[in-house]
Amino acid sequence: MRIISGKYAKRNLFTLKSNATRPTSDKVKESLFNSLGQFFSGGKVLDLYAGSGALGIEAVSRGYDQAFLVDVSGQACKIIKKNVDLTKEPERFKVIKTSDFRALKQFAEEGEIFDLVFLDPPYAKEKIIKVMNTLLENNLLAPHALVIAETDEHTDLPEVEGFELKKDHHLGRTKVKVYERT
Repeated sequence: MRIISGKYAKRNLFTLKSNATRPTSDKVKESLFNSLGQFFSGGKVLDLYAGSGALGIEAVSRGYDQAFLVDVSGQACKIIKKNVDLTKEPERFKVIKTSDFRALKQFAEEGEIFDLVFLDPPYAKEKIIKVMNTLLENNLLAPHALVIAETDEHTDLPEVEGFELKKDHHLGRTKVKVYERT
């Protein structure tokens, strides 16, 4: 796995040698970012189930200002920190070892607002809907913020109030839905 484009392009990333995480393949990542516009001009990114941190690092590489990379696993956070070190700009990343809803509560208390959110949790359907509702309820999203929900091919996500489905990709065994805050 590697950074595909932007400032940190072609840097190989470390991944966990475990079944606990499902890294987003380079093919899926490239297709996703190409559909989003490839390059960006600032903003904050949240990857709530960061795994290796690849999606958040890719977003910063392509122009976002800062990424918050959250994972409940201590092993995952060690890998994320190693990957952040590869950027030589650790100040642009916050690696946080905590659970998803604890992180959201902390961000709400700190007044954080995100422009792009990646959601690829275990038990995807129920968790994604609940997290999206929590993001709205706690005012954690900028106007027109994008939420990227990644699931396996067998999981169907319903419409979510407060969001408009902008894109729906089926890439091999992976489904990626792009929602925009309305």
